[in-house]
Amino acid sequence: MQSTSVIVFADIAGSTALYEVLGNERAAEAVTLVVGAMARSIEAGGGRVVKTLGDGVLAVFADGVLARNATAALMRNHAQQMQDWPSDMGLEVRVGVAGGEIVEVDGDCYGDAVNLAARLCERARPGEVWFSASAVPELARAQEQGFVRLGTLVIRGKSESILVYGLEWRQDEDLEAQTVLTHLPSTFGPPPTEPAQLQVQWGDEGRVFGAGDMPLLLGRAPQSQVFVNDPRVSREHARIEWSRGAFALVDLSRFGTWLRFDGQEPLLLRRDSCLLHGSGAIALGVVFADSSAPVLRFQVSDSGVLCKKIALALDG
Repeated sequence: MQSTSVIVFADIAGSTALYEVLGNERAAEAVTLVVGAMARSIEAGGGRVVKTLGDGVLAVFADGVLARNATAALMRNHAQQMQDWPSDMGLEVRVGVAGGEIVEVDGDCYGDAVNLAARLCERARPGEVWFSASAVPELARAQEQGFVRLGTLVIRGKSESILVYGLEWRQDEDLEAQTVLTHLPSTFGPPPTEPAQLQVQWGDEGRVFGAGDMPLLLGRAPQSQVFVNDPRVSREHARIEWSRGAFALVDLSRFGTWLRFDGQEPLLLRRDSCLLHGSGAIALGVVFADSSAPVLRFQVSDSGVLCKKIALALDG
């Protein structure tokens, strides 16, 4: 049977590493709990779970409004669920949503929207919900509904680039103060790790920072720990701080900060933040394509830390 629907693909990011840390039995228990919670959030929001896929869920909604509300609730419920888990476990959820015609056969569904939702889920970072423009309800009012235009994205197998929106699902209240929905045994914690370090290289200078050195100010202000003497850089352009066991880059500028993890597409931060992981580059106020852009290189020793902020924009 063919119908026009909104497809939601949600999965757990970092589940492979979880098996290495906890072992098969405990990791399987943790993944089962999270997948079950995701399925319940989807069904409570008016969606239908088509199938679970080990560490993920494929679901169908009648329209984008239901999908928006349900995925926001799913992410908030998951964040609450994780409050009882060790902060460095790295078990986070990401979601891809796409609208279009699908064909349902023997309890499964097929179609371009299914493939697109899966691709968006793959490209989204942990903690992000990505919608194709076709799934955004009342596209002209996208911003009022909590959507952020991320830009266009080239998807494997698609002849044209796809316009993508991110859903800002976080509420104003501090998640730390919210009620925990699901409890896991405290013995799930991984062994202690070495303290994370942040290496920053700019111009002819380079330094290594630890959590105790935070926050770092990046900009033209004389008191900046990372002083960048370029007129296109704001006096207080950006800040790197230590947040919940990770280094976080926070844009403070008028024109934005571009962040590019090695091997990935650039992200544009405008008064937004992103957790740093692995290695990459930061361009202050100017796109990477400009050969004169003031660019900093960074490397985080704890490569398990993941970017979680939704309101990111793809450059281009």
